[in-house]
Amino acid sequence: MFKKDLDLEKRWSKLLKGMEELVGKKPNDLNGVLFLIGVQELGQGNRSFSKEQKQDLIHIGICRVLSQAGFYDLDYIDQDGWPHWKLVNKLPHFDVLEQEKLLKIQVLEYFETEFQIEIK
Repeated sequence: MFKKDLDLEKRWSKLLKGMEELVGKKPNDLNGVLFLIGVQELGQGNRSFSKEQKQDLIHIGICRVLSQAGFYDLDYIDQDGWPHWKLVNKLPHFDVLEQEKLLKIQVLEYFETEFQIEIK
């Protein structure tokens, strides 16, 4: 593993530990973190969601963090308060590991930017 990858994994582990302290439960994986970002961006608080809504929340999380890199723009918010995003720049063709790395980098940037925390 390269030094950059090791640094990313250290930062990621630190974020997960911080989320566990804040939320009371450590997210299982990247999707768990993206789900929490989706809930935060939806802004309707902690409530029960259907399986389909949970998938939609993960999608919201993905779009939100990738918007920082210029891939998505917020298109509109529907009558129920759910944000809808549009793809504005084509995503690069990455394998699964590269996709995960891009998302982790953008998630870390999201928390550093939105909550003014430094994750080193």
